[in-house]
Amino acid sequence: MPDIKQTIAKNITELRLMNDMTQAQLGEKLNYSFKTVSKWERGESTPDIEVLTAISDLFGVSLDSLVREDSIAVGTEISEKKQKNYNHRAIIFIVEASVMLAALFAFIITSLIIGGKGFQILYFVYSLPIIFIIRLIFNSIWFNPRHNYYIVSALMWAILAAVHISFLYFGMNVALIYLLGLFGQIIIIICAFVSRPFKK
Repeated sequence: MPDIKQTIAKNITELRLMNDMTQAQLGEKLNYSFKTVSKWERGESTPDIEVLTAISDLFGVSLDSLVREDSIAVGTEISEKKQKNYNHRAIIFIVEASVMLAALFAFIITSLIIGGKGFQILYFVYSLPIIFIIRLIFNSIWFNPRHNYYIVSALMWAILAAVHISFLYFGMNVALIYLLGLFGQIIIIICAFVSRPFKK
C-alpha cells in the first residue's frame, strides 16, 4: 500500500506547479508559511482534513483526488486547469494587442488625413492606461488578486505619464505631477501590507 503522506505530498506539489504557484503563494492563500508547505510537499507532515479541503477547493479538484496515488481525476483536472489558464492568458494578450492595433490604426489614419502634427503619439500614450485597466480586470477575475497591487501601480504611473506628455504637447511642463505618484505608491504599498494575511 502506498505511503499516504507521500501520495498527498506528490499531489499537492503537482497541483501547485501546474497552477504556476510558488510555495509562498500557496501558503499565503491557506494562511500558512512556505516552510509548512515545503514540509507537506516533502512528506514530513500532512495537512489536516480542513486544510486538505481548502486545497481541493482552491485547485478545483476532489478531496479524493488529493489522497489517491496516480489519480486520473487529478491528472485530468490539472490538465483542464492548465489549459484554462493558457486560454485566459491568450484572451488577455489578444485584447491588449487589439488596443495597440486600434492606436496604430488611429495614428495612421490621422497622419494620412492631417499630416504629422505630433499629437498622434498620444494615441499610444493613452493606450497604456487602457491596457493596464484591462489587465487589472482580467487578473481580478482569473488570476491572483494580490498581483493587482503591481498592476495598479503601473496604471497610476501610466496615467501620470499620459497627463504629463499631454501638457507637454501644449507647451506646459507639469513634471511635479509625479509627486502625486510617490504618495500614491506609498498608499498602494501600505494597502498591500495591510491586506496581507497572517501566516501561521
